[in-house]
Amino acid sequence: MKKNFLNLIFVAGLFSVAALLCSCQKKSSLDLLEQIKQRGEITVAMEGVWAPWTYHDESDELVGFDVEVAKAIAQKLGVRAKFAEVEWDGIFAGMDSKRYDIALNGVEITPEREQKYDFSIPYGYIRTALVVRSDNSDIKTFKDLNGKVSTNSLGSTYADLAESFGANVITIDTLEETIQLVEHGRADATLNAEVSFMDYFKEHPKANVKIVALTEEASQVAIPVRKGKETETLKAAINKAIEELRAEGTLSAISQKYFGKDISE
Repeated sequence: MKKNFLNLIFVAGLFSVAALLCSCQKKSSLDLLEQIKQRGEITVAMEGVWAPWTYHDESDELVGFDVEVAKAIAQKLGVRAKFAEVEWDGIFAGMDSKRYDIALNGVEITPEREQKYDFSIPYGYIRTALVVRSDNSDIKTFKDLNGKVSTNSLGSTYADLAESFGANVITIDTLEETIQLVEHGRADATLNAEVSFMDYFKEHPKANVKIVALTEEASQVAIPVRKGKETETLKAAINKAIEELRAEGTLSAISQKYFGKDISE
């Protein structure tokens, strides 16, 4: 009798393990969009310290252009946006390890990034500005960066651009810190989005820096997703959402709110 009872327990255990394996296999077979809808939320990585893209207002609420765009896209997908604030160089590492589904942080499309990630259609277009201290007369163009010291976020397109012109790059975390290094003479220049500098100057009108050059062509800002079949339907759904938000005028309205102009076209 005891032996039969133990056999029954053993068989029941096997069924439990089989059911668990089946459940796990079913979950892993879902593509990322289905997983997101099943969870009811999409995890969005961003810095949270880069105004006016992603930052905290006076009441410490996470706000910004990318925050509102992410919420609008999530609503189109029928889920809510869950934000994860992380330093710039940790955004892509987190996506690689599947901690984050997507990233919205003014991410520009570059050939190097396209080798590793798929991108949505652009939802923004920006030009890069070159900033130096107000009394600097040596740097007037990007070519003048050769042999000079630039300060930028680690792994950013701005750091890459500065290095491409021969600058020695000091990596730092935030836009405000880069400007402070330039003001204090610890760096000759810094590069960032023109709209980000203009927002900074509104808040700091006495900043001892100036814009001396802009890139001729605008960069495309888009949403990166991991490559693979798992993300194909998510990318398509995000593209559809961006197209609808642009057609509805939502992207333009959010852009005007944070930049004072439309960067969505």
